[in-house]
Amino acid sequence: MADVCEIDGNDIDAVIFDLDGVITRTAAVHREAWAKLFNEYLKGRSEETGEEFRPFEATDYLEFVDGKPRYDGVASFLESRDIDLPWGSDDDGPDAETVCGLGNRKNGYFLDTLESEGVEQYDPAVDFVRTLQANGIATALISSSRNVDEVLEAAGLSDLFTVQVDGNVAAELGLPGKPDPAVFVEAASRFGVGPDRAAIVEDAQSGVQAGSAGGFRIVLGVNRGDDAQRAELEAGGATTVVDNLGQVSVTPASPEPRASLPSALQDMEKIQSRIGDGDVAVFLDYDGVLTPIVSHPDLAILSDDMRSVLRDLASVVTVAVVSGRDVNDVRSKVNVPGIYYAGSHGFDIIAPDGKPVEDDRLDTFNTYLDSLDRATHELEQRLDGVDGAQIERKKFAIAVHYRRVAESEYPIVEEAVRAVAPGVLDLRVTTGKMIYEFRPDFDWDKGRALQWLEGELDLHPPTVVPLYLGDDTTDEDAFRVIRNVGIGVVVGREGEESLAHYALEDTDEVRALLVAIAGMGR
Repeated sequence: MADVCEIDGNDIDAVIFDLDGVITRTAAVHREAWAKLFNEYLKGRSEETGEEFRPFEATDYLEFVDGKPRYDGVASFLESRDIDLPWGSDDDGPDAETVCGLGNRKNGYFLDTLESEGVEQYDPAVDFVRTLQANGIATALISSSRNVDEVLEAAGLSDLFTVQVDGNVAAELGLPGKPDPAVFVEAASRFGVGPDRAAIVEDAQSGVQAGSAGGFRIVLGVNRGDDAQRAELEAGGATTVVDNLGQVSVTPASPEPRASLPSALQDMEKIQSRIGDGDVAVFLDYDGVLTPIVSHPDLAILSDDMRSVLRDLASVVTVAVVSGRDVNDVRSKVNVPGIYYAGSHGFDIIAPDGKPVEDDRLDTFNTYLDSLDRATHELEQRLDGVDGAQIERKKFAIAVHYRRVAESEYPIVEEAVRAVAPGVLDLRVTTGKMIYEFRPDFDWDKGRALQWLEGELDLHPPTVVPLYLGDDTTDEDAFRVIRNVGIGVVVGREGEESLAHYALEDTDEVRALLVAIAGMGR
């Protein structure tokens, strides 16, 4: 019976995955390439020396090769057969009778199979990775292989991980292979996470041994075989063994009261330490962050002083304004060159050169326009005569503002929204500060927009640390996805709990923080 496992975002900041046998079905391809190499070599050696030919067995693979760097695997198996070959060098040809030569021959067999047959992914594993990312838990990939990029491309997963410690990185840094935990520790450290706040996911005994030796909080074994493999994983130190990663649940980190969050201005040392030697990309909401919340959206005017600060900031780091406003509206209000503008919660994006960012999603979003038109018309009819109620039709959303409505008439606004919503099933209603918003019922929010922008702009943590500033409940989705890969700052101490790391009192403190970040960028 398979165990069950939970990854709790309150306890775990990062999850480190092995590649072969965990994310992709490449373990079998590797086994076949190893078997072809060694059986060819052993048969030829037997014919030359008269030694008994003993074929390479599955047990040999598990004991001497699995999970180890390629050349170490060659050396380990040859030693088990009392065969002593010179080590050679990385550029040895596949016909060279050296450890490196044999390793390079095996790699050729592997790549040939990869090109001719491709590689499958484990769908539950990929879904699990994306669920972790959506809940702000950092993910990284490790592998002893030097062909990780090729494998991921063949599987259609090139964008799945932004951090990987593969055979090439290990060789460059001089990291020993499994069962030494060095590669796992290195991957976690790239997020500033220690083993006590990290989990590893492995299918090989050497991998779980590494996780156990490294003191990782969770050592999750994936049993792709039978009871024997399960027993090996448990004996190696797996804290839990599952048959597929769809059995693992993910619990997001719990929000904290805004009033209890530390001040970003007072913790600048920690923020600078978190950024380290990398770059920072600053993502900003508009209303309530760059300008105070006002009674009417049109009155939210960016001050000349804040515009000057943004101009200085954009000269040294990447800056994007992510707003619920229409993209052209927020762009005209900010009016700072060199900035990315993302309107409609990231549905619509304009690059610094003024050109829209081409996105296949727009075809999908455009299918909601008729429903938005219909809902706008009905809301206008139902709220006609409610003094102070404002219906703001955006390109991909409808905002119903009631900040200027008498408190006694709040129920009328709510009733109108509730009455219209059932008639437009392809739209969903969200709430914010004195606002109801109709948006396409599409798996998209500011968190998704932030992840998409990071990918589109090649702003990948931990090389580039995202810093997001928001003030509303709609910003919590962004705080969630950067929970353990970036820095979240909520503006305003009053209101609901937040997943942000820090808080600021008001836009004046936002200005001070941006000035400090600009100084760090220089």
